Amino acid sequence: MEILDKILSINPNYVIIALLAVFFTLEQLSGTPFSFKKRGHHLFQNMLFQITLVLLNIFFVSIQVYCIEWLNDHQIGLLYFVALPFWIKLLLSVMLYDFTTYWIHRASHKIPLLWRLHRVHHSDTTMDSSTTFRFHPLELILIYQTGNIITAGVFGTDVTSMALYYLIIYVFFFFEHSNLKYPSWLNHTLGLLFVMPDHHRVHHHQEQFYTDSNFADIFIIWDRIFGTYKFIPSTEVKYGLKEFESEGKQSFWYLMKSPFISIGKGKSDNLEPD
Repeated sequence: MEILDKILSINPNYVIIALLAVFFTLEQLSGTPFSFKKRGHHLFQNMLFQITLVLLNIFFVSIQVYCIEWLNDHQIGLLYFVALPFWIKLLLSVMLYDFTTYWIHRASHKIPLLWRLHRVHHSDTTMDSSTTFRFHPLELILIYQTGNIITAGVFGTDVTSMALYYLIIYVFFFFEHSNLKYPSWLNHTLGLLFVMPDHHRVHHHQEQFYTDSNFADIFIIWDRIFGTYKFIPSTEVKYGLKEFESEGKQSFWYLMKSPFISIGKGKSDNLEPD
């Protein structure tokens, strides 16, 4: 418990900076599945999303934490009906946060208004470690943070397990989005339980059939159980969305306003569910 407290007491922004430094450096030094120019510019544009999120979270994270602690103080949630050892409850809680995120992510591909926010993440046509940051801040704050509160209300998860979940998920995000070559044996070993980079690359395929699959962030078992798992070789993946292929539509400012404007025909601007 003491070790866990020390780990979770580290400023998460320092963890994120360290992960970016490691993965972005590896991308420059090692062979990559695909190459692209202007990596510095690409990094800067994606970093602006993270900076915006950090500034907004000065206010919004405190609301999320307050709500979850209130639910915990009143012992609301299913986990309060069973006596479990601390570490088992912690593991279950992390899995339950990931389980809820799976369904929110899946809904974000099916509900047009949610997709308008989520498509910002899928807009990146040159995916690398900095793509981890390319989320519209309103999506993360209004949808996913609300999802965490709902998870706590239904299951009884706490702030400690949420902090551990975010620590793990950022490691996975950098692992999954990085433009690095990974051994294929990961897919049929660790990939039976966890999300591997090749799984997530399929999710970023430009073709909607594949975009609407592999919604899990940590545990690929959710996709396997609920029938949303798909796989093709990563060499066949074309990243991004057709509506965002032009360079002018890859800028931070354009992507920030994109949920509120019409950008072309296709799923991205379809206001009716599929």
